[in-house]
Amino acid sequence: MGAIVEVSNVVKEYPLGNLVVQALHGVSLALDRGEFAAIAGPSGSGKTTLLNLIGCVDVPTRGVVRVAGQSTGELNDAKLTELRLRKLGFIFQTFNLIAVLDVYQNVEFPLLLQGGLSAGERDKRVREMVEKVGLAKQMRQRPSELSGGQRQRVAIARALVTRPEIVLADEPTANLDSVTGTNIIELMKQINATEKTTFIFSTHDPKVTDRADRVIRLADGLILDDGRGQKASVGAA
Repeated sequence: MGAIVEVSNVVKEYPLGNLVVQALHGVSLALDRGEFAAIAGPSGSGKTTLLNLIGCVDVPTRGVVRVAGQSTGELNDAKLTELRLRKLGFIFQTFNLIAVLDVYQNVEFPLLLQGGLSAGERDKRVREMVEKVGLAKQMRQRPSELSGGQRQRVAIARALVTRPEIVLADEPTANLDSVTGTNIIELMKQINATEKTTFIFSTHDPKVTDRADRVIRLADGLILDDGRGQKASVGAA
């Protein structure tokens, strides 16, 4: 189907006082459209850094990250924001819902940021997505009135309502009990199958890796296994 994400010889460094910490050491990786992939590894392995680079939250120190055909290192802040808004959806382990807004308003919010849709079109899309995640009866409740699993479902609906090409999920089951976490993963798996949306997870949860079609394993800023039966190439750091 063709790569929607390409990471080529990427190094990511962070200044720490007088030191420079290297989070990624010349990583190369490609992800195809429609993949349901997990980036797995222990804390400090570089998986969140890699997810942030794919998510256009950060840019590489060296090397190239291409997302939906665009090299992120060549984009200014405005263009990076536009790419995030148009092509990407985010699901966070802490949900990141807006406390003063109800379910409907939280899901509608990225559509308001994106612009271009009439009020009627926004309403149709929001209601369809809220119903898809099974929260039609909670439409006017605020996050404080919902369970952890319900809040995560709102976060999924919010991530998907803009119809992104890629959804990035950073430890999406971390704050959920085992049964709820499994149900959330199954919901995303169904959406992946029906909508062909690319899902990329950062996780160390076996519930996620067991259901992923591809597991990319990191340690110490290096890819140990690219999930395709071979060690990914490592460029010079």
